[in-house]
Amino acid sequence: MNNQNSSIILPHGNYQELLSYQKSEVIYDLTFRFCEKHLKRGDRTIDQMVQAARSGKQNIVEGSKASGTSKEMEIKLTNVARASLEELLEDYRDYLRVRDLKIWEKGTKEAQYVRKLGNKSHTTYETYREFVDTRSAEVVANIAVCLIHQANYLLDQQIRRLEKDFLKEGGLRERMTKARLQARDQQRLDERRKR
Repeated sequence: MNNQNSSIILPHGNYQELLSYQKSEVIYDLTFRFCEKHLKRGDRTIDQMVQAARSGKQNIVEGSKASGTSKEMEIKLTNVARASLEELLEDYRDYLRVRDLKIWEKGTKEAQYVRKLGNKSHTTYETYREFVDTRSAEVVANIAVCLIHQANYLLDQQIRRLEKDFLKEGGLRERMTKARLQARDQQRLDERRKR
């Protein structure tokens, strides 16, 4: 098989390296613990928040894995991840608002501190564990809000890049057609040489 044919399905599925995935994994871990600690057992919001956090993470995984054969599916699933995290963001804001708790403004020193923590390469839940384990529900919910804003920013950038790449390179059908035409041209060339 020549190099032209081997490029039909592009390398894909390395979602662990995506900053959006890393951030969404932290959000899922934090949300699971937040709900367990700060919401009453039986509260339907628990399932909704945990599922929204899970959906944000899992749709990045699924989109990344599908990207080799469907750029359209990758874009769609990345958008679903973005929408799930937006839903979760609203749940955290609701939690704070209905309890008359403070919602940190973007420029506050607390929000800036969380942003700074999140700017380290390959952050994990361990970066935030101490805060989640020892701070009030108000602080932890605000940390989650900051992290979701970061993840949403990364997903917005990722979606724009995916759209740009699709317009430039096309998808599987375009690569298959190109490879088939190249193979046909090569076959004709080989037949002419044999004559």
